[in-house]
Amino acid sequence: MGLLAKSALFGVLLTGVLAVPTPAWAAPLPWQPPPKNSCGETGFDPRARKPDPNAKPGPLLPPTIEIPIPVPKITPVPIPGPPPNNTRITPAPLPSDPCRNPCPDVRDTPKPTPPATKPEQPAPPADSGSASGSGTGSGTGSGTGSGQFNLPNIRIKPDIEPIPIPVPGGPAPSPQQPPPTIVHPAQPGPVAAPPAPRTVSSVDLVDQVTGHGSANRTDMRWQVDGTDLGIMWESAPGQVAVVFGDSFGKGWHGGGAGGDDQDWRSNVLAYSSNHDLSQGLKIDTMVQDSRCHAAELLDSRKIVNFETTVIPTSGFALGKRQYLSYMSVNHWSKIPGMWWTNDGGLAYSDDDGRTWVKDQYAKWNNMFGVDRFQVATMVPHGDYVYMFGTPNGRIGVIGLARVPKAQVLNKSAYQYWVNGTWAPAQENLATPLVPGIAGELSVRYDDSSDQWQMVYLDSLRRAIVLRTAKEPQGTWTDGVPLVNTDDYPTAYGGFIHPWSTGKDLYFTISAWNSYNVYLMHATLNQPTR
Repeated sequence: MGLLAKSALFGVLLTGVLAVPTPAWAAPLPWQPPPKNSCGETGFDPRARKPDPNAKPGPLLPPTIEIPIPVPKITPVPIPGPPPNNTRITPAPLPSDPCRNPCPDVRDTPKPTPPATKPEQPAPPADSGSASGSGTGSGTGSGTGSGQFNLPNIRIKPDIEPIPIPVPGGPAPSPQQPPPTIVHPAQPGPVAAPPAPRTVSSVDLVDQVTGHGSANRTDMRWQVDGTDLGIMWESAPGQVAVVFGDSFGKGWHGGGAGGDDQDWRSNVLAYSSNHDLSQGLKIDTMVQDSRCHAAELLDSRKIVNFETTVIPTSGFALGKRQYLSYMSVNHWSKIPGMWWTNDGGLAYSDDDGRTWVKDQYAKWNNMFGVDRFQVATMVPHGDYVYMFGTPNGRIGVIGLARVPKAQVLNKSAYQYWVNGTWAPAQENLATPLVPGIAGELSVRYDDSSDQWQMVYLDSLRRAIVLRTAKEPQGTWTDGVPLVNTDDYPTAYGGFIHPWSTGKDLYFTISAWNSYNVYLMHATLNQPTR
């Protein structure tokens, strides 16, 4: 672990975000009621706000404090695993009335609970004296009345730690044809001077994209109550694909990711066609395996310490074929913002994203947990597909590779940017593109400004930042803050909408406390060519 990585581990650990303390940009916004969509459903506000002045004070301590104790458990893992479920349906169009649920038999708006009626209590006897003054004041011993100090219950909670043991499984998947070995010779590459730095005049929250209370009503339409990421690419003219990470449906209770019993899908895919992003990111439909149910695209074993989940990291199209880069997560770390992967890989779809195939050879194995291209974002441009990557977690440096478009699934054909040269087979020697650490990159080439744009979470600065360059290998400008985690306390991500312009940058962020996705709009100064 390098010096930068070690320094990042010291500081304040936010929920889902690794950060060090810096001065806040602004005081929390005044309290206001949570937002509502056009159907009157209550959504989530990801911004930092002052407490509700009319709220009753809660207990000084939580009623229960759970202390997790690791408990090892032998877990048989069938190898090979079950084949992916590629059941798909052609969904019916959404109702013209956005507030009408398309599948009320699957999921309907919950009816309000009628207020409970208390039975009438007989009047106390006239000589009871203090009956009305102490009727409920001390009945529980540690009550929550004003001025009382509640003592929490301490509960030991078993924290199951699976120990995977391979056992014989089902039939092996059909073997794929291995690609031929192609090694492109080393080639020097130009490094351009950085463009004029961009300035940000404003950053605004446009809307809530997913979850209860969103305009898209993803909970009612596709059983997506909680999700994150929102990675976008133009999958066809006039169509943007939007892929989300771990997604949960009915039974999910909010506050971070859920579990097996909450309709867990490791990844889901939506489509959008609205160009007026000032009105929000509108979802037209999702890939579905049954009525009003978003399908899991890339299967995962969902076994901790073997393969906990499979998370998409970027998407792109070459002709009519769609590609996803992904990471196979072995387990999440106890340190927020850190995880360990098995490998990073590529999958492809030839039916507009309905079903996907993980390529058996286009994988970057995470040997000893230090591979440099585990969380990748891939961008086609010119004759090449460029791959920007970081190690697992959010405290790695950024590396760069390229491959001819026709050889994107051939790992041997990749060249890595090493000290001013495109060099073959040197992925872990890739020169860091920028100083500092990065989490979950989003990169694109902006035709309107002839510049590359890169957005990512800089945990040391507690901000999602923007950099620009004239060439993918740089030189990149300094990071310009877009979203500060003092203003959006549990924000991460920062994935650029492909229909942004040089002046109007639209991007998605996720918020861990609500575990949903939001569209943001940054107004930039006009770039100079």
